Amino acid sequence: MTKSAQHERRRTRSGTISSDESLRGPLPEAVRRHVVEAAAEVLAALPPDDVPVPLRRIAKFRPKARAREGGSVIAKQLEADPDFRGRVAEALRAAEPDLVSTLERGEAPAGADTVQVAAAAYLLRSEGWPERVETARAELARAREDAREAQAVQEAAQLRARLEEARAARAAEMDKLRAELKGAKAEIADLRRKLGEERRVAREAVERAAELDAARRAENEEAMGALGAVERELRTVRAKLASAETALEAHRKAAREGRSIEDVRLRLLLDTLVDAAQGVRRELNLPSVISRPADHVAASGEAGTAHGRSLSENDFQLFHELLTLPGMHLIVDGYNVTKTGYGDIPLADQRARLISGLGGLYSQTRAEITVVFDGAQVEGHVAVQAPRGVRVLFSRPGQIADELIAELARAEPPGRVFVVVSSDQEVAASARRAGGRTATAGLLLRRLGRF
Repeated sequence: MTKSAQHERRRTRSGTISSDESLRGPLPEAVRRHVVEAAAEVLAALPPDDVPVPLRRIAKFRPKARAREGGSVIAKQLEADPDFRGRVAEALRAAEPDLVSTLERGEAPAGADTVQVAAAAYLLRSEGWPERVETARAELARAREDAREAQAVQEAAQLRARLEEARAARAAEMDKLRAELKGAKAEIADLRRKLGEERRVAREAVERAAELDAARRAENEEAMGALGAVERELRTVRAKLASAETALEAHRKAAREGRSIEDVRLRLLLDTLVDAAQGVRRELNLPSVISRPADHVAASGEAGTAHGRSLSENDFQLFHELLTLPGMHLIVDGYNVTKTGYGDIPLADQRARLISGLGGLYSQTRAEITVVFDGAQVEGHVAVQAPRGVRVLFSRPGQIADELIAELARAEPPGRVFVVVSSDQEVAASARRAGGRTATAGLLLRRLGRF
């Protein structure tokens, strides 16, 4: 048995601690926690056989886990087992000898923590220990009350601060609302003013519409009157027109009857000339024309020396009129025209585009058209699908297109109108010497719709 237990029993026997020295309630939580922590530390130092049976499982816990997980069991064992409580008191006497000696003398330690004093008194069961526990309970209650009061004061201060903030926010919100109300009132006043103006404009518009409606009715009545007058005038004019048409038809009939004699005389004279021309053809035994001079270029001789005029870019109308003359022959320097208008495409595409355009030109003018290309710029035989009315020629080996064009110009009979299209000055000069006219490539391209 420990000294603490022996001391406790001696005090009990001597009457120092009576059976009525007990607590008026459970240990305060802080005192209980302090006592349990002290007992948990003692458990680790006790021999296994000295550890109370209910606490042996708890003694195996980690130091911090003993008080946390086995606190209720330890507290019950301290209350029920004086021997175990005495062992914890002995450990406390070794750790806090001054505090223990003071309590055993029945004195209150000066400046000591009330919770620590109450826990030591509970373990030692010194004289007046219940009063010390109750004193600790009262101080803890006061401390809790003080804490609650302090918290209440703090909460009150926070509430006052929030109240002030709310008042400030409310004041700011009120100022904002007042400003918005003031703006809304100003806007309403402006809207009322605008509404008044709109109403005034609407009234004026209604009045103007009424005036216009009255004016329209008056104009309609006037127009109906004028329409009646016009219809009467129209009937009169129609009657006069019918009389004039009757008189015109009678005049035309009389003119036809008078002109029929002249028509008969003219037709008789024309028939006489045709018969005379046919007689001359039979007399001279002339063959029917089945080919053109350009078809016999190789056999042609030198042409006359009359010089034709060259057409400028501004002679578009004259060029068009020449194309519409009967028996007109148009000779075109092919590559000279294509390279002027669309030289960025292949030669085959150039030829096809020009020949197609000349086909359209023939269908419009019925002029004889010959287009000449340089045979040296093509490889092998070129199959060309020429449209109706367009003759396509390539210069022979060793011959350039300019020379073939000159032969075509010299083959034309004197007096026949032909035009050579080329921007080459030598080709144009040769054509003029042969008696033809010349035109630039740009003029033909304009006619074909290129420019």
